[in-house]
Amino acid sequence: MRIRFSFLISFFLLLFVSLPLEGREIKIQVAVTSDVHARVFPYDFVNDRPMQTSLANVHYLIQAVRTRPGSNIILLDNGDLLQGTPAAYYANFEQDTKLHLFSRIMNLMRYDAATVGNHDIEAGPQVYNRLRKEFRFPYLGANVINKETGQPHFQPYTVIRRQGVRVAVLGLTTTGVPNWLPEHLWMGLEFREMAEAAAYWVQQIREKENPDAIVGLFHSGMGPSNPDPTQVPLENAVQYIARTVPGFDVIFSGHDHRERVETIVSADGSEVLIVGPGSYAEKLAVAELTFDRISRKEIKLLGKKGDLVSTLNVAPSQEFFQRFEKDINEIVNFAGEPVGQLKKDLASIEAFFGPAAFVDLVHTIQLETTGAEVSFTAPLSFNETLKAGMLNIRDFFKLYQYENFLYVMELRGKEIDDYLEYSYGIWLNRMNSAEDHLLLFRFDEEGKPVVEANGRHRLRHPTFNFDSAAGIRYTVDASKPAGQRVQISGMEDGSAFDPEKKYRVAINSYRGSGGGGHLTEGVGIAHDELRERIVFSSEKDLRASLIEYFREHKVVDPQARDNWKIIPQDWAAKGREKDLELLNP
Repeated sequence: MRIRFSFLISFFLLLFVSLPLEGREIKIQVAVTSDVHARVFPYDFVNDRPMQTSLANVHYLIQAVRTRPGSNIILLDNGDLLQGTPAAYYANFEQDTKLHLFSRIMNLMRYDAATVGNHDIEAGPQVYNRLRKEFRFPYLGANVINKETGQPHFQPYTVIRRQGVRVAVLGLTTTGVPNWLPEHLWMGLEFREMAEAAAYWVQQIREKENPDAIVGLFHSGMGPSNPDPTQVPLENAVQYIARTVPGFDVIFSGHDHRERVETIVSADGSEVLIVGPGSYAEKLAVAELTFDRISRKEIKLLGKKGDLVSTLNVAPSQEFFQRFEKDINEIVNFAGEPVGQLKKDLASIEAFFGPAAFVDLVHTIQLETTGAEVSFTAPLSFNETLKAGMLNIRDFFKLYQYENFLYVMELRGKEIDDYLEYSYGIWLNRMNSAEDHLLLFRFDEEGKPVVEANGRHRLRHPTFNFDSAAGIRYTVDASKPAGQRVQISGMEDGSAFDPEKKYRVAINSYRGSGGGGHLTEGVGIAHDELRERIVFSSEKDLRASLIEYFREHKVVDPQARDNWKIIPQDWAAKGREKDLELLNP
């Protein structure tokens, strides 16, 4: 381990650090983390065990580079830092400290800038506005506009200097926030189209700053090269911006958790380096920029190259443990707090093939909490098992991964049917025989299945969009085409189901805000009309409701509701057997 670690550090230093050559050549290294999702310590607070990567490992690596003579490293973060583990939940909503835990961590690491991500907005204005003040570096988001002032709510860009070289960093955030989050989390903000904002601010930066290089720090994935006009604004716009907005030398991508190092030719013929680090602090995305100091006033960018540097074999920073020992102990105690007894094991993967207690527990709590007649929810964890016994707070991060709120919306019976048709349309394959797949898998352009590094076959759509329903009885015919599969026979209580009647439907805030497209694309409700359908919103997130339910009941014995099934049943059974092998290689 020591030898491998030493080799990694040496390789990193040789690759990305060098002294100016004959007083003229200057190399600057821009290192970026993204989608850390609160992996700030090398400890898995959910499963109560050590982890191999975290910001503590990144800190050790960056400190080693900074001690090297001639180091010109710039450290940036590309968003989605504040959500994902009990550490974030505790720091955001429970911990009472003068300075937020995450501002203390980022300031210690001496970040030079960060772009706000959609999950950072999800923490709410009290959190992201607090960090905007506490960070000792700019919090960026040029396209996030304060409606009252008409100006960016976050700083649009910053100029970072190294050895006389001026590197401008422009931050942009995915426009999908209003489609995914309740309005009270982003009230007063507008998320403008990213390409339009990029073009405006590149011009401003050139005219006002005259930088030697422009770097895009975009919390946005690659996206299409030539999007259909109906797709605008884009959730993922990196490729489109790189191709159509000249001026960027490097763009760092994020949001989609994908690793990438590639080059795109812009509209003016220049080459734009695109680098994405993936997620969870497992990799650093690094761009090395080489400049020629032609004179005291003239500096020219000679070249650029990108790479991904693993933190897997890097030791965590001991300074982290010393500085944040009290915080770590508090988080461990918070995550380990006992809540209530679970009578049986619950497995999320069962919910892909029919009613499952893992998901039906959430259905039951949503219905009982709100008094709604119908409930929609999906398995938010791909393959998680909750073991019978005492559940601690950490276990509820397995049961319910995100900080969604609970809504009740009014939907007509026909709209409920359309909603389910859309859900099962992105969930199930059309079966022509028992030999076909039951689930809808992803295939490449050559018709070959897309297989992940662990051997798992990738599904075409995220499983957190596989919404089933409770409160009604129905069948799903996998032999029929999408849009013609669902047959609702009645309510669970035995009463008739009326396509024209208005029903109170329990649904999470992500879905109720348009996330996944179930209500907008599936049902056809205009996005600006969704708010009119909401008749109730919880004060706390859904995970808090689940915890409260267990505390009140003390012992919970979840049962599968068995209110729906996939037909033909013999085909579905064979498809399940086949597909489970592909999902659990």
